Amino acid sequence: MKQFLLLVLLSSSFAVFADDPKNEWHNTSLSDATIKKIQESQFEYKKCADAEMRKTAYQSIDVRKGAEQVVKQCEPVLAKVRDVYAAEKVPEVIIGRHLKQMRMQTTRAVLQNLMFAAAAREAGQAK
Repeated sequence: MKQFLLLVLLSSSFAVFADDPKNEWHNTSLSDATIKKIQESQFEYKKCADAEMRKTAYQSIDVRKGAEQVVKQCEPVLAKVRDVYAAEKVPEVIIGRHLKQMRMQTTRAVLQNLMFAAAAREAGQAK
């Protein structure tokens, strides 16, 4: 009986690891023009985050809240990247992963810059 139960548990665990064809990566053939659009949209997103970060309103609030607000303010710009991918019929899973990666990288960079600016302000006040 124990062997049968073990066999059933093992067979069900293999089903979990089975490949899901809709989430499987297939080599895509994005055109050079599409890649250029994606890169331009990414640049616009980073430029938005940089411009938003330079505003004086973020100097008086907590660094983490400021980083969160910067990313939220630039979310419409990031949606343009999604539109470019969707126009090329890239799977939604891939789009989501890439946008999440971009969002995380930008958040880290914004947080680091805001922390540096806060530390520099505090060091200047201490003198």
